Amino acid sequence: MAAVDLGALSLPVGDDGVVIGDDAEGRPLMVGFHRSTPYDVLLIGGLWTAQVLALRAAGTGARVAVETGRPQAWTTLARAAGAGLDCITLHEVGRVPPMGATVGSPVVVIRDCGMRPPRGRVVSAPWQSVLTLLPYLSPVAPRLLRSATLVGVQRVSPQEAGQIGRILGLAEAESGALPTLADGVTLWCAGAERNWVMTSGTDAETGLLGVARRMD
Repeated sequence: MAAVDLGALSLPVGDDGVVIGDDAEGRPLMVGFHRSTPYDVLLIGGLWTAQVLALRAAGTGARVAVETGRPQAWTTLARAAGAGLDCITLHEVGRVPPMGATVGSPVVVIRDCGMRPPRGRVVSAPWQSVLTLLPYLSPVAPRLLRSATLVGVQRVSPQEAGQIGRILGLAEAESGALPTLADGVTLWCAGAERNWVMTSGTDAETGLLGVARRMD
């Protein structure tokens, strides 16, 4: 399956890319999490999508560190992903150790720390990307929205959609569509670029995580 060049989004496409889903024309879109510069991603959405991205990042050879206050939601995935190898490791909030990311051993840190994630001790760095999951908007959301290089937004309330639209500079039609999105659909924003993406699980992902869902 050929990847589509998203040069306008500054998202490199290559063997280290993670397929985040298909665009409106059914073309696969990829995000390169392995970068020589710090890379911060914010996903306002569901646990299912974050876990699919974790599995796919691990599949590209990255070490995935999950910082979470609900380890029970990640334990089965972490055990299944590595087939005995610690490619996905779980850590208490604020307890992610230095990961020693290098070009040959890149790291993706996924922060699943609830509505008010504390400032992380482990931050983005060369070859170490950080994806923060927010289930909904919270007081820390505006700061994260403004600082992230890539933002994904799934179904939110009309009030949240309005606030997100103002911060990201979305068109009225884009903001208006956010409360109506189907499960698995995400609006990905990088600067002024927008892409509507449908993420569908593979047979293996669906067997492990179930079908796409916004609510957990």
